[in-house]
Amino acid sequence: MSMEPGELRCSRAGCRSEATAAVNWRNPKIHAADRVKTWLACNEHSEYLRDYLATRGFPVSIGEIGAPASIGAGQ
Repeated sequence: MSMEPGELRCSRAGCRSEATAAVNWRNPKIHAADRVKTWLACNEHSEYLRDYLATRGFPVSIGEIGAPASIGAGQ
């Protein structure tokens, strides 16, 4: 999937800023270890989205947009 700069928007509700990071996560109760979901985040909301998911006990990491989604081994 190819998108032009400015087309990728932050996943935070109500935010229309351009995404600058990928927040990779999974819900271990329903996702296999190889299933990683990705939310996009702007500079302002990347830590907010990471904390939102981590508080729920989900393995989560922040990476570059377009890089292979990963949350680390054993998470």
